[in-house]
Amino acid sequence: MQKNNTLKGLLAVSAVAAMFSAVGVHAQTSLGSNPSQTGTSSAGQPNTSGKTTHEGTIDNTNSTGMENRNKQMHGTGASSGMSDQHAGSASSSMGASGAGQAAAGGAAMGAKLSASDEKAVKDMAMADMAEVETGKLALSKSQNSDVKAFAQQMVDDHGQALAKVQALAQARGVTLPTELDAKHKAMSAKLEKMSGDAFDKAYMANAGVKDHKAVLAKLKSDAKKIKDPDVKALADQHTPVVEQHLKSAEQMHMTKSGTTAGK
Repeated sequence: MQKNNTLKGLLAVSAVAAMFSAVGVHAQTSLGSNPSQTGTSSAGQPNTSGKTTHEGTIDNTNSTGMENRNKQMHGTGASSGMSDQHAGSASSSMGASGAGQAAAGGAAMGAKLSASDEKAVKDMAMADMAEVETGKLALSKSQNSDVKAFAQQMVDDHGQALAKVQALAQARGVTLPTELDAKHKAMSAKLEKMSGDAFDKAYMANAGVKDHKAVLAKLKSDAKKIKDPDVKALADQHTPVVEQHLKSAEQMHMTKSGTTAGK
């Protein structure tokens, strides 16, 4: 009898324990199915929202975008810095060059030329002026493509040479002639009355051949008397240009007109 009572008591305790165990399992299951009640995400659920989660998980897409923007900003800054540095170097070089030119010009200002050097500068200016004027006249009157090409070369080459002469004259206080001398005025007036083939022959014979021969002879004569290095350099620049013009003019004149140079 006593054993039966003990067995019944043990069975009752086991039943009560089983009841509490079932209640606990049910409670855990309910809590696990509703993560919003605990403030944590369910285990095993990946973060695909693209944003920072409550637990501090960083969105990789946004992070990568920030890194890319930072790289672009740093890259642009570096490139800009290099460009600024390059521009600064170029500016410095130009400034140094300008300073050197200013110093050279300053040294040249005040140094008066000798009479022979001043004459050489004026002779070069007159020759350049004459070739530019007659060249322009040929461009407006000639119908021959070769003659017009030669005339254009005279305008271009002697125009550039004249600009150099004028710059030197201004720096050294030399007053240059502003109009052609009597000889060149007479030649221009003669050419002005001509047209067609007659004009082409007269232009090549006079402005082309005769004038360049005279200029070349004067350059060589003046060169023996020039003392100033700047004037000497200018004359040296003129000489090969005039020689080339004379050679071209002689070839054209003899080929097209059949006459001797200078007639």
